[in-house]
Amino acid sequence: MKTISQIARFRQSVVQYSFNFGVPAAVRRFNVSRASVYRWRSRFNGQTSSLQDKSRRPHQHPNQHSPEELLLIYNMRRRNPDAGLVVFWVKLKLRGYSRSIPALWRVLKNQKLLPVKPTNPKYIPKPYEQMLYPGQRFQMDVKVVPAACIVPNADGSKERYFQYTAMDEYSRFRFVAAFKEQSTFSSVQFLDMLVKAFPFKIECIQTDNGMEFIKEFRGRKHGKMSLFEARLKQLGIRHKLIRPYTPRHNGKVERSHRKDNEYFYATHKFYSFDDFAKQLAIHNRKYNAFPMRPLNWHSPKDYITDYLHDGLLH
Repeated sequence: MKTISQIARFRQSVVQYSFNFGVPAAVRRFNVSRASVYRWRSRFNGQTSSLQDKSRRPHQHPNQHSPEELLLIYNMRRRNPDAGLVVFWVKLKLRGYSRSIPALWRVLKNQKLLPVKPTNPKYIPKPYEQMLYPGQRFQMDVKVVPAACIVPNADGSKERYFQYTAMDEYSRFRFVAAFKEQSTFSSVQFLDMLVKAFPFKIECIQTDNGMEFIKEFRGRKHGKMSLFEARLKQLGIRHKLIRPYTPRHNGKVERSHRKDNEYFYATHKFYSFDDFAKQLAIHNRKYNAFPMRPLNWHSPKDYITDYLHDGLLH
């Protein structure tokens, strides 16, 4: 690009010299042909860019598209304005088109027939159901403790650890517990611990479709319940399942698990199950005492305390 600009500036110098001293003098001074000087003088319009070399691309080609092929492309594009290049090429092939995909792309570009991508429909989020008081609905999930956090063979075992988590959607109050297995029996134990620890009546618990919460789908069709579902029914708590493979519907507890990864599991090591349970309890106390923006910079603990003492709804 720099060389092209230098050539154009040289030609401009020749042209201006010829205007001042004549063409023969410019030919002798710059050692160029008389025809070149006259050609540059005729092209010069006062701007350096007018003296740059023009495209040498041929206007015609022996293998260029025939008028019949161009008409076929035009008619097909009119009927298929949104079809992509490959799909459009296949449709043309079915009607006798014999050119390659790059050749078709060049024609579409030159004729300004490239596909017009339709705009995606505007996403209108469904209004989120706001909770009105503590205990109206809990989100519950299970997190597998990263194996890198467990010091190998520290207690002579190779067991995996699990973190059961339940979060009140109104106050963001979170209750966690450590378990050695992920099963409906552990889920029932965690549920009993949650009911005993939370100072309000729990009306609904929302979970995913994991086997630690429900029977397999074939069993549910026949009315069979897991231990967890049976315990919920016994306690008078409604069980709500989120849509399969849609963890964002349990977004509050999923986000808390992400925060656990960043602020707890990334910096802690566990030398036994008891050590893990103690450190998890300390971490959760800090979590419940930390101010949050969704709570207008109150902590979940403050929310629960204000509601218990004053019946205050923030």
